[in-house]
Amino acid sequence: MLRCTRPCPAVLLLSLDRPDVHNALNAALVDALHEQLAATAADATVRAVVLGSSTPGKFCAGADLAVPDAERRKVSDDLYGLYEKMLTLPIPVVAAVDGAAVGGGSQLALAADVRLGSPQARFRFVGPGHGLSVGPWGLPSTIGRRALELVLSQRFVDAEESVAIGLLDRLAEDPLRAAVELADSVARLDGDAVRRAKQQVVEGERLLARLAEERSANAAVFTGEVRRGN
Repeated sequence: MLRCTRPCPAVLLLSLDRPDVHNALNAALVDALHEQLAATAADATVRAVVLGSSTPGKFCAGADLAVPDAERRKVSDDLYGLYEKMLTLPIPVVAAVDGAAVGGGSQLALAADVRLGSPQARFRFVGPGHGLSVGPWGLPSTIGRRALELVLSQRFVDAEESVAIGLLDRLAEDPLRAAVELADSVARLDGDAVRRAKQQVVEGERLLARLAEERSANAAVFTGEVRRGN
């Protein structure tokens, strides 16, 4: 479900491990991510986190559509809480994206502080097709007004375009190895300075406020307060 290892003394590697369903996010996996991030926030020995996959070429297919509707509602809301945890974690999170990142998977990467991808990395922000708004909380800060076209078209963005528009910071043949190396180098920096830099970026872009707005709007769709459809 979720593998937790220490590839370097001060780096925690979180590897999504549901390869049979392309690491689709169910309640158990989201709960495990919440627990690990909460523990990490209280562990002074961890200075950086890498988020990746246990299986090359499979990053995250998004929410598991095979689960009951009640669980899907819970997963959707809990994911927004997870993105908030990632944004407020006082240490950097580096995403290693290899393969497709779709829906909630694309938002997991978006909530990371740095995103490295393989040449096979690709993103898709699906939402309106399911009556939801997925990604506008963070996409404009990352890629500007291109965000709206990606959300409305729901198309895949390949690795080359992702780098060109800023969705990926850079490409690597082995993004997991590159992410661990970057995290290890960051872990050697002054921790207070790293924390302040991350906090200033997150607060300056109003990411938490925009995240809360999107979370509330999508929750209203699931509860029926806002009607889906035309």
